[in-house]
Amino acid sequence: MSDLETALSLLQNKLRRQILERLVREPHYPMQLADLLGVSQQAIVKHLKELERGNFVMKMKVPSEKGGPPRTIYSVQQSMSLRIDLGPDLFSVEQRSLPAGGPMRLSNRLPTGVENVVKTISGRKKISVGEGIAHIQQVTEVLEELDRKRDALISLHQHIRSRVSAGVDSDFDHYEQRSVVHTLIDAPTTRLDLSALANEFHLDRPQLNTLVDEVKRRLEQQLSERAGHIVASSPDRDLRYWIGK
Repeated sequence: MSDLETALSLLQNKLRRQILERLVREPHYPMQLADLLGVSQQAIVKHLKELERGNFVMKMKVPSEKGGPPRTIYSVQQSMSLRIDLGPDLFSVEQRSLPAGGPMRLSNRLPTGVENVVKTISGRKKISVGEGIAHIQQVTEVLEELDRKRDALISLHQHIRSRVSAGVDSDFDHYEQRSVVHTLIDAPTTRLDLSALANEFHLDRPQLNTLVDEVKRRLEQQLSERAGHIVASSPDRDLRYWIGK
């Protein structure tokens, strides 16, 4: 699997995207791609090599139809999904692997609405074009509905983030403090990488500890002032005095 930076670098090129669009339909020879896309075979070979290095495509030798030496043919090798979300108070780039296995193995992960498709195609290696189009249309409709829901969730995420950012701007005086808070917001379940923060802000460990302690103090004060509900904790929890106010 290509890493995210490699995938973004390879896919930013329009010609490489056009090559992949052809290859997902069926394997192609470089000369075929050159004729279809209206560019030189040399350029096609150059881009195919880049895609091969990034593990997007693979090549294999096949016998020549005219009895000559074997010819090189290319096909797509990996499956993945790239997601980019961008807006005020929102930036996320993610590469996801698609699950392996046949329809029945995927069935427990699939949403409702495609159960009949799974049952119909399981155990069959070939289906007709007409049947396939009907199944694809049904799956596409479910995907579009999921995308509409995801779009709404992303928009809600953005609204939450914008309201958080408003409090960050007003309650944290220094850029370094705000950066630490935004790092926490971006990955709330991940522990802070203190070494990375120290390198980013050019701070020694005592200075970094002071920064983190101040951020912690201000976060607790924010919670006390803006939570809108009672904050409860066990008696042995070391909370700031204003939490209970």
